[in-house]
Amino acid sequence: MSALGLDLASPWRRAIIDFCRSPVALGALVLLVLIALAAIFAPWLAPQNPYDLMQLDVLDARLPPGSFSEGGGYTYWLGTDGQGRDLVSGILYGLRISLSVGIGSALAAAFIGTMVGLFAAWAGGRVDAGLMRLVDLLLSFPTILMALMILAYMGKGVGNVVFTLVMLEWAYYARTARGQALVEVRREYVDAARGQGVPGWRIVTGHLLPNCMPPLIVIGTLQIARAITLEATLSFLGLGVPVTEPSLGLLIANGFQYMLSNEYWISLFPGLALLVTIVAINLVGDQVRDVLNPRLQR
Repeated sequence: MSALGLDLASPWRRAIIDFCRSPVALGALVLLVLIALAAIFAPWLAPQNPYDLMQLDVLDARLPPGSFSEGGGYTYWLGTDGQGRDLVSGILYGLRISLSVGIGSALAAAFIGTMVGLFAAWAGGRVDAGLMRLVDLLLSFPTILMALMILAYMGKGVGNVVFTLVMLEWAYYARTARGQALVEVRREYVDAARGQGVPGWRIVTGHLLPNCMPPLIVIGTLQIARAITLEATLSFLGLGVPVTEPSLGLLIANGFQYMLSNEYWISLFPGLALLVTIVAINLVGDQVRDVLNPRLQR
C-alpha cells in the first residue's frame, strides 16, 4: 500500500474526514474559528478600548444601536451600556476573557485530572480507592455553589476564576481517564512492556495516555463550553471578573436592571454572543464525540 494510502487509513485522518461530513458541525467549527480570531484581534478590531476608563463618556451611556457619540468620533452600532461602553468593543474584549478563562481552565483541569486518573488506575489498591473517593466527594457538591463559596473567600479576578474552575472540573477528567486506563492496563501490550522492563512512567505516558485520549478530547471540548457558562454565571452574580474588565457575563449583568426600561440592547447583544459561542462549541463537541466513539458510528 502506498504512503498516501496509509495516511488516508490512519485513525485520526478518518476522524477528520468523518467530522467534515457533517455540514452543521463544520459550519460551527468555522464560526468558532471566526469568534476566536475576533477575540484575539480585538485590540485592532474594536473601535474603543472598553477597559480604559479614560475613553468612556457618561454622556454616551445607554445609547440605542446606531447612535453617534457626543464627540462625533464613534458610531455605536450595537449601542452602549450604562457606563458609556461601546457594546461592539465590549463584546470583542469580553470574548477574549470568556474564551481564555474557558480554554485555560479546561486545559489545566484536563492535565491535572488526566494525571490523577492514570496514576490511580496504574497504582490500584488503596491509592486508587482514596483518589476516587476524593473525586466522588468533589462531584457530589453543586458546582455553582462551591464556586460561589471559593470566590467569596478569594475575591474577584480572572486568575481566581480560572483557579476555581480548575478545582471544580478536574474530577471529570480524572474519572474518565481512570475508567479508560483500567481497560487499557489489562491489555497484552502493557504486560509485554512490563516484561521488557519498561519503567512505569513510560508505560503510563507512552502507552496508556495516547489510548485514553479520544474520550478525554470529547470531555475537554464540552468542558470548555461548561467553563465559559460557569464564568458567565459567576460574573453575572458579581463574583467573577472585575467591573473594570467585564466579560460577557458581566456585560449581561450590566444591562439587566434596564430590561424593563426597554433598553434591551445592553443585555441582548452580549447574551447573543455568549449563546452563539456556547452553541458552536457544543455542536463541535457533539460531532467530535460521534466521530471518536465507535459505538455511535452509523
